[in-house]
Amino acid sequence: MSSWKKAGKMSQKTHRERHQPETRKHLGLLEKKKDYISRARDFQEKQATIKLLRKRALNKNPDEFHFHMINSQLVNGVHREKDKEDHHTSEQIKLMETQDIRYVAYKRNIEAKKIDKLQSQLHMIDVANEMQNQHTFFVDDSTEMKNFDLAKKLDTHPALLSRRTNRPKLSAIKDMKLPELDDKTISKIEQKKHMAYKQLEKRIHRERELTIVEQKLEMRRALKDKKIKKPKLVKPGSKDNAPIYKWKFERKR
Repeated sequence: MSSWKKAGKMSQKTHRERHQPETRKHLGLLEKKKDYISRARDFQEKQATIKLLRKRALNKNPDEFHFHMINSQLVNGVHREKDKEDHHTSEQIKLMETQDIRYVAYKRNIEAKKIDKLQSQLHMIDVANEMQNQHTFFVDDSTEMKNFDLAKKLDTHPALLSRRTNRPKLSAIKDMKLPELDDKTISKIEQKKHMAYKQLEKRIHRERELTIVEQKLEMRRALKDKKIKKPKLVKPGSKDNAPIYKWKFERKR
């Protein structure tokens, strides 16, 4: 019986799909049934997806709010997530995206040197530290305390009592040859002094900004190390300070 089956199979002709006729050969390969099935299934899946999206769009509530709306943004046409753990000023973002940590440290050192130079010129070391006078004088009784004259005690002019530095004595003032200055010259000197103080204030603020940016870049570089486990956030960063992380102690072998 099995021999008859084998003979029957040998006599059967294998079905083959026709190839592309010679006259239509320039159109490429003739699509076979399996190609048509895969193309039809792909088309049906796409139509079902479009139908589902259209249904969701029609049922969407226009007043619906998602936090992702404010936690993401488009940057040069690319969708990116906002950094939730840190907040920066526009100047800090520009520095962190365009400059290297070594350049930021270099600029911070320059600003620190210029601040020291300005403070030495303006005798502003005491004022910059915002320290109050703590000079204590001892008297014998209450009568002496009532009649206490600070200018006489320090042997200086009363107009110079507010100074903490460069406060000469009366004997030195008598020997000094002071130029005669009119009101216009004095106002110009005061204006220059005010401008110098403004410049010093700006440089101190700039040095503080660079210090914060440098700390943030150092923290960002430390977080990129894949060999170390991700640390725990202790305090989120802000425009005034860098974020604080706590790394888990691992004993080295």
